Parts: sequence; C-alpha cells; structure tokens
Amino acid sequence: MRTLLAFCCISFLSGDAYPTPPGRSLIDDNNTNVTADSSTTKYIRIGDGTYQEFEFPQNTKGVIVISSQYQSPANRKGRRNWKQTVNVRSLEPEVLSILNVSDSGHAGPVKSYIISIRSGLPGRAQLLIQLLGMDQDSVPVVIEERTDYSIRVASGSDDPAAQLMLSGGLSHFSENPVLFALLPLIFINKCAFGCKVEIDVLKGLLRKPAPLLLGIAGQFLVMPLYAYGLSSLGSLPKALALGLVITCSAPGGGGGYLYSLLLGGDVTLAISMTLVSTVVAAAAMPLSSALYGRLLGVHAALHVPFVKILGTLLFIAIPISLGMLVKLRLPRLTRVLLALIRPFSFVLIVGGIFMAYQMGASILANVRPQIVVAGVTVPLFGLLLGFGMGKLAGLAVPQRKTVSIEVGVQNSLLALAVMQLSFQRAEADFASQAPFIVALSSTSEMLLMVMGHFIYHKLCAATARTDT
Repeated sequence: MRTLLAFCCISFLSGDAYPTPPGRSLIDDNNTNVTADSSTTKYIRIGDGTYQEFEFPQNTKGVIVISSQYQSPANRKGRRNWKQTVNVRSLEPEVLSILNVSDSGHAGPVKSYIISIRSGLPGRAQLLIQLLGMDQDSVPVVIEERTDYSIRVASGSDDPAAQLMLSGGLSHFSENPVLFALLPLIFINKCAFGCKVEIDVLKGLLRKPAPLLLGIAGQFLVMPLYAYGLSSLGSLPKALALGLVITCSAPGGGGGYLYSLLLGGDVTLAISMTLVSTVVAAAAMPLSSALYGRLLGVHAALHVPFVKILGTLLFIAIPISLGMLVKLRLPRLTRVLLALIRPFSFVLIVGGIFMAYQMGASILANVRPQIVVAGVTVPLFGLLLGFGMGKLAGLAVPQRKTVSIEVGVQNSLLALAVMQLSFQRAEADFASQAPFIVALSSTSEMLLMVMGHFIYHKLCAATARTDT
C-alpha cells in the first residue's frame, strides 16, 4: 500500500498521465472514464487533469499534488507576479479530511502544491479547490474555483479498527462474557426491585400522572432538541449528529430505578416511568428519527428495533412482577432480596462501566473531542431539566429526583441498536460513538453522585452522633 501511494505521488509530481494501477478504480457508474472537461481553460488540476475521481484506502494518510498553470498578467515593466496559493477543502470531512497544504517550492510557470490528506469512512468526498491570487495587499482574489475533483475512499481489510473488531476486540454485544456473568445478577436485582413496588403509589399515579407526563415530555421532546442544538453548535459530522439525536430520543434506561433507590428517589415511580417511556419509544423514536434525520440531511432509512424494545419491556416487567408476587406470598424471601438490592446495584453499576469500556474500545479509538464534550453534557442537562420540571410542577423531593434521573439516564443500547441496524459497519461504528460516550458519561456521573450521596449521609450521621 505504501509503495502504491508513493508511486502515485511521483506520478503527480512528474506531471505524467495519471495511471490506473490495480485496485484503483477511475470508472463511474456507467463504466465510462471520468475525464475533465477541456472545453474551457482551467488553470488548476490534479495529475494531468485527465481523471476527476481517485480512489484511496480507508483510514490512511497520504498526499495529492495539485498543479497550477496560471500566469498573472505582465506589469508595465513586462514582469509577472507569481504570488499565488491554493485553498483545498473536503466537502465530506468524515470521509476525507485535509491535514495540510504546502507549496512544493518548485519555481517556474507551473506551480505545485502538496495536499496532505487522511481518509476516514468509506464514501465519496468532493473537493473544493480554490486558486488564490496574492497580488494585492488586501484580501486574496479567487482566480479559479473547482469542485469537479473527488476522492473515493474504499473500505479496506487493513483498517486497524476493523481488524480489532474482527479479532474480538468489539465482538457482538450479546456475546460479551461480562454480560452473561451479570445476567443472573440483573434478574435477581429486578426481582428485588419488584419487592419495593408500592401498590398505593401505583394507584396514585393513575389518578395523578403528572410525573409520567413530565418524563415523556423531557425525554422525547426536549432532549432530542438539545442534542440537535449541540450538534449544530459543535459542527458535528452528520453520522455523529444523528447518533447523538437518536441517543437523546431513547427512553429511560433500566438503571433509572436503580439510581432512584440509591439517591433517595421514588422507586415505584421510577419503575413506572421506565416502563411507560419504553412503550412510548416505539412511536416516538421513529418520529424523532424522521424529523431530525431530515433536518440533518441524513436520508438513510433508520431501523427502530421494535423487537429489542419489546424485549426490554419483558425483561423489566417479568422479574419485577415476580418480585411483587414474592412480596405478597414469601415475606422471608422478600427480606433477603431487599438486603441484597443495594450491594447488587453497586456491583451492576461498576460492571456496566467495565462492559461499556470493553465493548467500545475500538469504536472510541479515534473519538472526536466535540462528541466527548457533547456526550458529557447530555446526562447533566437531562438531570437538571428533569429536576427543574419537577420543581415547577410542585412534586415532592423524592419524585423530583426520580423525574430528574429518568430524563437524564437514557437507554443507550437502544440507540446503539438503531445505528448498527441502519448503516454499514464502519459508518455504524462511527455513529455509535455518540451512544457509547453518553452511556459512559451517564454511568460515571451517576456513580459519582451515588458516592457523594453516600459520603454526605455518613458525615451527617457522624455529626449527629457527635452533637448528641
């Protein structure tokens, strides 16, 4: 591959006709050579100007060479000013990024410029090439602008991220051994939460469903809008922006009622909100995907995993219903489950963080700073939004905490499933950076809050004993 790239660079610099070596397709969809239009004079070109599209391997650094035959008009003394430069921009930065533009230092009527590039996702990146005249002391003058050249990035098996995934670095999420180890613990923990459900609270929610409605409004209306605003503000690539929006359109995560227990929230309300939001997600996620996909200019057909949504509902409802039955019929077993619920919950939080880091190692290998910043702010914004909405609605403090947690903690695995089902592998993994970052940020931030809550109450208890 390096030999091939070096050969191409030498061909560019020498100005010879651009060859078509094996594996380098310069044919369009109609099986005809893509050639430049010679009907008008054009000063800038790549190679000899014969071909307009060049193929480049995925996730690779390299160079292209642009030459300019522009000659400035002669002045009164018959001399020409050779001051000029080129500006190059990729119109699809997630496919191809421009690293550097430098003058080759070649003197004479034909100027050459070396463009350092880096390929990313497979696809086609159109180039915007501007020849700028530097004759004047003011703003440079655009002499010529071309958008007919493009680079097609081809998927390659030599991609390090692809090799890591194929070798088991990412593996399929359902095959993760940590997940299998945690499944019995998760099931028992959900049964224990069923023992915490209060029937009177459920009846009260049927009469006054304000907390449930607040959760739906925050999760499916405000959070996706916030993600769209962040994407526009941070100029995120389309795939990353869509991944962030879909993540913020997901229902409350199964860990919501776990955090509500540890932080003094209303556990019965938390379980009810998780179940209701998961049902609503079956309609809300497709609507959100269609709306924001259009706004972002992403025209891919997004596949909402209805089977996974149904599976999530059953995996929550069945053990919790079993726990409610245990509470009614087996009081001794109920006491055992309630004693295990807090230590099991803490183990699940730590195990969730470890599993997310392990599964996302390859996806997050080249993560962009913008998506990290955006992902870190999503749970914090959701927590503040939910708490503020609860306070405005006059809810009790435990209910405010629960609404806050349910809005701030998303089921990122559902968003991850949407990305993996809707795009090709490389693009899906690129878009999946958003749900992974949000999941890691959410779990880490909530763990810090739980530890802070625990330390605060320990100090308060110690202070109370000292005063007495």
